[in-house]
Amino acid sequence: MPETTRVHVVRHGEVHNPEGVLYGRLPGFRLSELGLQMAERLGEVLGRREITHIVSSPLERAQQTAAPLAATLGLEVAVDPRVIEAGNRFEGKTFGVGDGSLRRPAIWPLLVNPFRPSWGEPYVEIAARMRAAVADVRAAVRGGEAVIVSHQLPVWTMRRSYEGRRLWHDPRNRQCSLASVTTLVWTGDRLTAIDYTEPAGDLLPVKAGFGA
Repeated sequence: MPETTRVHVVRHGEVHNPEGVLYGRLPGFRLSELGLQMAERLGEVLGRREITHIVSSPLERAQQTAAPLAATLGLEVAVDPRVIEAGNRFEGKTFGVGDGSLRRPAIWPLLVNPFRPSWGEPYVEIAARMRAAVADVRAAVRGGEAVIVSHQLPVWTMRRSYEGRRLWHDPRNRQCSLASVTTLVWTGDRLTAIDYTEPAGDLLPVKAGFGA
């Protein structure tokens, strides 16, 4: 019988960001107290599975999210830059509702092509690097289970790529909440299922934003 391999791709927990900065890849953005609770919950739930390999984005919030699971299973966390947050030229800026930010002529050239997108890393590149990282992890645990901790846009872009859907999308429709788990299941070399769960769903803020 062909073996079953599962790669659980996790979005990190809530980040402490009271000023609403689009933090992207900036250093210093760590999990909030609630985010740490979400990480503990992930450690409890995923810690019951036969996971033998954990990979994380190099950003602090992702490594903090991976830490409780690693402690539960007695595993080291491997850092893979391929699962980092998407590059974004609005990094470090704030865009409040109705504050007129999008009417500034200086940013208009960044908005000309939402299908690429023109303001950041192309979707096709995000999908390619995420899939390459997943392929390496799958090969390392063939017949077993692994975890990758990443960020909302990379996880969602990866999923749409595997599903054969167009990569550009409305961010409001992403199924990738804080501390969620998107599980890729292979039977032998065939991807047979993509499952989605929210182990920390009861901890989610009423209005979770689209931060990464």
